[in-house]
Amino acid sequence: MYLVVGLGNPGDRYARTYHNLGFIAAELLAEKAGLKKFKNKGYMALTSEGTVAGNRAVIAKPVTYMNLSGDSVKSLLSAYRLPIENLLVIYDDVDIPKGSVRLRENGSAGTHNGMKSIIDCLRTSNFKRVRIGAGPVPEFYDISDYVLSGISRENVELIHPAMERAVNAAFDFISGTEFVKVMNKYNA
Repeated sequence: MYLVVGLGNPGDRYARTYHNLGFIAAELLAEKAGLKKFKNKGYMALTSEGTVAGNRAVIAKPVTYMNLSGDSVKSLLSAYRLPIENLLVIYDDVDIPKGSVRLRENGSAGTHNGMKSIIDCLRTSNFKRVRIGAGPVPEFYDISDYVLSGISRENVELIHPAMERAVNAAFDFISGTEFVKVMNKYNA
């Protein structure tokens, strides 16, 4: 079984902001896989479960708000008794340009508070992640104001292909493809 967690903030206020790119990717992945709607089954997350590419998968959207995402991820891993090797986190990253996707097997949280929370709760940074470019932060913008701002129509068109690549990478991960091969395919 695989766990894919898309990071974001719950509620309509945040629905189409840069900080919810992980939520959007999780929704698109569930749709692509033909999974049922997200439900609150506990674990501080909305989840969608089923068989994807021949393997069992849980796709989750934490409802803890971004800065406490680690509590939900830890709860999900424990509840489903999954090793950290079967975890993939998808999130926005202002440190890479809009329209780009970067996959990593480990690394720091950078400027992302949701990732800091996950690393703190899991006590490791050795888990797979897909970073969706949301940067750069415009001059004179506070980073938190920017990531919680709505995405303009022109930037939606720029980000859309990156979202597709992120979803396809997650699908390949769930299918059991070796992550190094997934990285080589989508980091190009």
